[in-house]
Amino acid sequence: MAALVMPELKTVGALLIWARQALLQAGVCHGAQEATWLLEHALEVRSHQLVSQADQLVPHSIWALAESLIARRVAGEPLQYILGSQEFCGLEFAVNPSVLIPRPETELLVREVVRQHRAGHRATLVDVGTGAGCLAVTLAATLRGAKVLAIDRSADALQVAKRNAATHGVLEAIEWMHGDLLAPLAGCGLEGRVDVIVSNPPYISERDMPGLQPEVRLFEPHLALVSGPLGTEFHRRLLQDALPFLVPQGLLVMEMGQGQAAAVHKLAEDIGGYAPVDLIDDAAGIERVVMARKLG
Repeated sequence: MAALVMPELKTVGALLIWARQALLQAGVCHGAQEATWLLEHALEVRSHQLVSQADQLVPHSIWALAESLIARRVAGEPLQYILGSQEFCGLEFAVNPSVLIPRPETELLVREVVRQHRAGHRATLVDVGTGAGCLAVTLAATLRGAKVLAIDRSADALQVAKRNAATHGVLEAIEWMHGDLLAPLAGCGLEGRVDVIVSNPPYISERDMPGLQPEVRLFEPHLALVSGPLGTEFHRRLLQDALPFLVPQGLLVMEMGQGQAAAVHKLAEDIGGYAPVDLIDDAAGIERVVMARKLG
């Protein structure tokens, strides 16, 4: 980026050309498109206006803002954190470095929970490790009347989730709990009364962490990424801790990493109390979701 010559004429068109060159030179895969999105954000315009207003001069303050956004992206900061949002299941979610950026494959969790829902039944659903609230908020917005509880051990993450719930009109439809995994449910009278526990838990092993893309490894919250030496430690804990709370035939639905299906399957068998698990593939054919149904 330092090698690029700043244009003398500070127009919208010159800014766009410079931004695209900066991102492409930095190796950003979709640099041209991301430059457009970042400038739309900085200039508060739509993409077609970047063309129609190409000859318009950019005020110094706005140029400086755009330059700072491009610099952050060049440094590897995820686009979603710079823009402050990410789409999930057709809804827009605010994100910042205190929460994991929602991924498309996590939408499978919502699909499966909704698919298993019995019409007319006022289900009790628990989202463990809610982060930005994408699962809890989407389920509360989709399954109106369901009792939804959202848990996270990060107080900062819960604040982000609550803001997203307010944006989508379901803040009061969700009960918010601060704590580790299912510990906040103890003493709430929910033993044997939860229909579905859903979670996108940390599933990166400590040995795999150094190999992650820098924009993930350096910017997204370690707490939401790394499980432990194996990567399946949280799956084990959830499989164990969910049993007292689930109703008979209740479901535990969890996301998992590539290559973890066999290990999670064996954990469910060893812990016992579940029917044979179902495994759901993502769009890339990777076994991404495990569904464990409590016997009874």
